[in-house]
Amino acid sequence: MHFNQAPEIPENPLPIVVIGAGGIVRDAHLPAYALAQFPVVGLYDLMPEKAKSLAQSVGMPQCAFDSLDQLVQKAKDVGAVFDVAVPADQILGILKQLPDGSAVLLQKPMGETLQEAEQIRQLCRQKSLVAAVNFQLRHAPYILAAMDVMERGLIGETFDVEFNICVHTPWELWEFLKTKPRLEILYHSIHYLDTVRAFWGEPKRVFASTIKHPNHAQLAPTRSTIVLDYGAYRQARIMTNHGHDYGPDHQQSYLKIEGTEGAIKIQIGTSFDYPKGRPSKFKYYTRKEAEMGWQEVPLIGDWFPHAFIGPMASLQFHLQNSNSAFPNGVEDAYQTMKLVERLYESNELGAVPLEKHSRR
Repeated sequence: MHFNQAPEIPENPLPIVVIGAGGIVRDAHLPAYALAQFPVVGLYDLMPEKAKSLAQSVGMPQCAFDSLDQLVQKAKDVGAVFDVAVPADQILGILKQLPDGSAVLLQKPMGETLQEAEQIRQLCRQKSLVAAVNFQLRHAPYILAAMDVMERGLIGETFDVEFNICVHTPWELWEFLKTKPRLEILYHSIHYLDTVRAFWGEPKRVFASTIKHPNHAQLAPTRSTIVLDYGAYRQARIMTNHGHDYGPDHQQSYLKIEGTEGAIKIQIGTSFDYPKGRPSKFKYYTRKEAEMGWQEVPLIGDWFPHAFIGPMASLQFHLQNSNSAFPNGVEDAYQTMKLVERLYESNELGAVPLEKHSRR
């Protein structure tokens, strides 16, 4: 059976100018835009040589700009969309320099705290920016396929979602994370939180514990256990351990969705041996085809780079028709940031200690 795995692409996509020339732009943004045939006409970085080197490596040397002002002028001349792919603490400063009314795709997270997210949201409103946030996992081929399976009713009413990640993540690849007070939930599990929200909306209650790893003691917490309570029978769990450095045999990275009539199991291949990764896999079981057992669906693409097409496509469709669905809009992304903040609050509130009984 065929399931949807790709976002709809605008027929006449607008050109794109990119602010930032880091690894995520090299490995995901530019390859995704090439796959979707989105024209990239400008590239700028605070380190101009970095932008020039990247532009040269992808055969677009004419796209590198020495200053943000030059890039902004290029965007004005051609009516381009801004792709702001910078660390979260730089987003506000960049937005202040963009023309009012611009169309902007912001890198996730939407700031480093809920207060920063609120400032970004308010600035977007004040400047009349048509802004989206690059929460891209909900656009990955296997997530789109899972949504299709669910919408067709093949697994009935869903009641259980579980993300379980037990891998070795090379945090040293992201130099800027060394000094961040928040790490795992804000920069990693936020993808899973946003995806659960795409499935079910807002939870009723949340519980979280995020803690350091002894082998990553210089970093903020890199292990988390998260529970999202939706009431009645629905619950989502996110369990992450990024320090399992004992060989690949018992590493795992999966999403499991259970429903009253079946289930979905997805291997998230990107997490293994990052950034090399393994192929992702998608299997589902439905009582409607019980004789088939668990069926594997061949995947067309993966999280990197294919999922990065979705947020830009969604933004451009919204520019063409303001009534179209806008799942990555700043207003929705703010709700994901609000959820992140509540989880850190839950972590700070702490566990309930066992009552101490005196010995008799």
